[in-house]
Amino acid sequence: MIEKKGQIIDNFGRLHNYLRISLTDRCNLRCFYCMPEKGIDLMEKESIMSLEEILSLAGTFRSLGVDTVRLTGGEPLVRKNFGYLVEELAKMGFTLKITTNGILLDKYLELFQKIGLRKINLSLDTLDKAKSVFISKRDYFDRIWKNINSALNRGMEVKLNIVLIKSVNDNEINDFIELTRHKKLTVKFIEFMPFKGNKWDWSKGVSKQEILDMVSERFGAVEELENPKHSTSTNFKVPGHTGSFAIVSTITNPFCDECNRIRLTADGKMKNCLFANSETDLLTSLRNGEPMENLIINAIKTKKHSRDGMDVKMEADHYEKNRSMISIGG
Repeated sequence: MIEKKGQIIDNFGRLHNYLRISLTDRCNLRCFYCMPEKGIDLMEKESIMSLEEILSLAGTFRSLGVDTVRLTGGEPLVRKNFGYLVEELAKMGFTLKITTNGILLDKYLELFQKIGLRKINLSLDTLDKAKSVFISKRDYFDRIWKNINSALNRGMEVKLNIVLIKSVNDNEINDFIELTRHKKLTVKFIEFMPFKGNKWDWSKGVSKQEILDMVSERFGAVEELENPKHSTSTNFKVPGHTGSFAIVSTITNPFCDECNRIRLTADGKMKNCLFANSETDLLTSLRNGEPMENLIINAIKTKKHSRDGMDVKMEADHYEKNRSMISIGG
C-alpha cells in the first residue's frame, strides 16, 4: 500500500484527502438541471483519460494522502471496462464511493460487495413515474426503483440525491421523508445550484429552512444528527423512522469551512471547487511524462475559501463561465 503523506493543503489549512473522479461526460439520462437544453459538445475520445491514466493519477493522489475516491460521471457505469477500473482502485486501498443514476446498478452490486464499495449515492428527483420522464427525458423509473431496493437488500448504504426545484418536485419532500419510515436509507435534498446552461435563478430554489419547515409541519419536531467531519450536508432524522434525511444547502448555508474535496474531470482537469472556473491540466502533464506531485500541491494553493469566490448573488457572469454539471462530475 502507498504511504499516505497528507500533503495537499490549501492556504486555509484545509487538508484534502477526498477525490471525485469523473469517468465520462456521457449519460443515459438528460436531466434538465444537469444537461443544458441544447445538449453539450461531448469530449473527443482522445481527450478523455484512459483507464490506465485514471489509475496513474489516482496513484499520485494516493501518495499525497488521498484516501477516499468517489466515482462520478456523466453516468460512471456507462464507462467501458468500469468493473476493471473499480477493482484496481480498490487494490490501491481507497475507500470507494459512487454517484450513479442507478439504471445499470444491478450489473455491479455483486462486484461492489466483493471489493467493499458500500456507499452509493443515487440520483432520484421524483417518486412520480410520469414526472421522472419529464425531468430525465427517459423512462427508466421502474428499473431504477428496483435497483434501489436490490442495493438496500444487500446492505448497501444508499443515499437518494434529490435536486429540489420549486413547482417541479418540492411538493414531494414529505413523500421522500416517508420512505425513511421503514427503509434504512438517507434522502438527501440538494438546493438547486447554478451551472452553465441550466437556466438557474434562486426563485426556483427551495431553501434549507423551507425544507425543515415542511417536514416539521407534517412529522413534528425532527432530530438533528451529528454531522460527520467534512460533511457537505446537515443531517436529520424523524424520531421513530428507520432512515434519515440530509440537506445540502450550497446556496443558503455554504459548508466550505472544512472542505477536503478535489475534483478530476473526465478530460483530466483538476478543479478545486464545483464552481471553479480555473482548472489545472493534469492529463497533458501526465502524457508529457512530467512530475505530478508539485503540480497538484501548487494547484490547491489557488483554492478560494468558499464557492470559488462567488458571493450570495451567484452572479451569472461567474457560473456561465464554468462547465455544465454533466461535464464536471456530480
